[in-house]
Amino acid sequence: MSEYKFYGWENATIKDKNGLTPKDYYDLLSNIWSIDTCAPRLREQWSTDNKTLGQCSITAFLMQDIFGGKVYGILRPGGNYHCFNVVGDCVFDLTSEQFGNEVLDYHHCQEQLREVHFAKAEKKQRYEYLKAKLLCSRKGYNDTKE
Repeated sequence: MSEYKFYGWENATIKDKNGLTPKDYYDLLSNIWSIDTCAPRLREQWSTDNKTLGQCSITAFLMQDIFGGKVYGILRPGGNYHCFNVVGDCVFDLTSEQFGNEVLDYHHCQEQLREVHFAKAEKKQRYEYLKAKLLCSRKGYNDTKE
């Protein structure tokens, strides 16, 4: 079993209609996340060594499309929210690595709504771009899984 570094990876065993888990989507997204999908305010800090930086809301809402559940946010200094997923008893955050060794508190968080996040046209565009890239990369993924 591969070891992942994102929060909740050990229990991220839920499956979508194609049999893919959040870990599979992390693998796929690791080849897609880019400076183009990064939040504009963080692009100067984005690098291939920190691919998850600035990807949280668009990734969390995309995972909600796939697995259902809810998106919650951890209030960060400066008033922004860091988004993650809760599907039944499964809590996972595919983009938690961006914070390095900082321990985030995933309890008592506020639900996040896509209508609020996607009111920003640039964020909606980044989400659509990430979604299109993911759908293309997902084709045939089951055939290549070990």
